[in-house]
Amino acid sequence: QVQLVESGGGLVQAGGSLRLSCAASGRTISNYGMGWFRQAPGKEREFVATIAWSGGSTAYADSVKGRFTISRDNAKNTVYLQMNSLKLEDTALYYCAAHTGPYMQRQAISYGYWGQGTQVTVSA
Repeated sequence: QVQLVESGGGLVQAGGSLRLSCAASGRTISNYGMGWFRQAPGKEREFVATIAWSGGSTAYADSVKGRFTISRDNAKNTVYLQMNSLKLEDTALYYCAAHTGPYMQRQAISYGYWGQGTQVTVSA
């Protein structure tokens, strides 16, 4: 199994930036496709970004494309989400997740391993 712990969330002003980190243990993340999801109160869990096992392919939700960047450092066993030009609607609990299936998974059900989440709050 792989265990995932997110960090880097916080309160940020609209237009600002944050970098989220997802530290993995138990297994090397080189064997997993990785994703970021987010969930606001009363809302469904929403796909944000995913990156293939090798890091060679990425995909993003339209709402974050051009502003967010997912990356991975397999040597550090860590995946990142760089968030720029943050908007009020980006406020959510952000989750890191891992899957062992085909890469470029966008559905939460495809991910078997989840972190506890890190809160991102964007203020005016």
